[in-house]
Amino acid sequence: MLGFTALDGLAFAAFLAAWAAYHQLMEGEWAERRSFNRRMDLFRLEWMQRMLARENRIVDAQIVAALQNGTAFFASTSLLAIGGTLAILQSTDAVMAIFMDLPFVTSNRSNWELKTLGLTLIFANAFFKFAWAYRLFNYTTILLGSTPPPAEAGSAHAHAHVLKVARMVTLAGRHFNRGQRSFFFAIAYLGWYVNAWAFMAATTAIFIVMTNRQFGRDAHWVLDDGDPDPLAMSRNAGIHRDNEPDAS
Repeated sequence: MLGFTALDGLAFAAFLAAWAAYHQLMEGEWAERRSFNRRMDLFRLEWMQRMLARENRIVDAQIVAALQNGTAFFASTSLLAIGGTLAILQSTDAVMAIFMDLPFVTSNRSNWELKTLGLTLIFANAFFKFAWAYRLFNYTTILLGSTPPPAEAGSAHAHAHVLKVARMVTLAGRHFNRGQRSFFFAIAYLGWYVNAWAFMAATTAIFIVMTNRQFGRDAHWVLDDGDPDPLAMSRNAGIHRDNEPDAS
C-alpha cells in the first residue's frame, strides 16, 4: 500500500548505517588526532591558552561572534528547508504531476509523502544542532568574559578556566559539524526519490566524499609541519599545493 519494497528497506538501513558509521569515525576514540575536526580541537585549546595571556580580548570575542553568526545562518537555512519540505507535503499532487513523467520516480502518493516527511525530519535535526551550537557559542562568550586577567595566568584556577572555555567552544563546533552532517546526508537522501539503487549510490558517494575530506591528504597537509624541501616551499609558498589531489 505504501509502495515500499524490501530493497527500499535495505537502502534506508544502509543510509542509517552510513550515518552512524560516519558519526563514529568523526567522534569515536579512533578519530582522536586522525580526523580533521578532531585535530582542530587542539588548536581551539591553543587559542584559549593564548587568549589567557592577552590583556585585550576583543579579537577573541569577535572570533566567537563570527562563528556564532555563521551558525545562525545555517540555523535559518534549516528553517527554510523545513518550510520547503512542508510546502511540498501540502502540494503533493502538484509536485508529483511535475515529476511523474520522469523515469524511475514513484507515482505512489503515500510513498512520496513519507519520503518527504523523512527529509523534513533530517532538516529538523539539523536545525536543533545548529540552534544548540549557537547557544553554546553564546556560553563561550560568557566564559570568555569571565576569564581571569593575565596577571593570574599562572594560577591553577586560570588554567582550569581555560580548559572550560576550550571545551565549550569545542562542543559548539561539534554540534555545528553535526548540523552540517545532516545537510550532507540530506543530499544523499534525495536519491530515494529516484529509486533505492540511486539512494544507495548517493549515500555511498556522500560517505566517500565526506570521509576523504576528513582523512584525506588534501585536508591534513594544512596542519602538518612545513615541507623541508626549499624548492617545494618556494613553489607552494606555504599556502597552495596545486599538485595535491582534489578532495571533492
